[in-house]
Amino acid sequence: MNTPNTQNQPGLVAAHAEYIKGATESTIGNLTGSHAWTTSGEQDKAHAKASMQAANQNRDPARDGYGKVEEVAGKLTGCEGMRQEGAASMQKGRSE
Repeated sequence: MNTPNTQNQPGLVAAHAEYIKGATESTIGNLTGSHAWTTSGEQDKAHAKASMQAANQNRDPARDGYGKVEEVAGKLTGCEGMRQEGAASMQKGRSE
């Protein structure tokens, strides 16, 4: 029995959370001089970026977006892609 494909796709929100975690680790590593923290943070950020790209491949902003919440979260975290996706979700939602 096949499961729906959406269950196997990486989650955009989880990927953003992982990116924020990685950015935090990297910052701690830079502030404390800990190469291990910096490296771990950079690896988490790279993995998160790959997960975000994979999640965005089959994403329809009109159906799957979070609108203003996503746009604001993108601004707060410095994630330009998240900000743009949120703005696109709001625009598509208004045009329907």
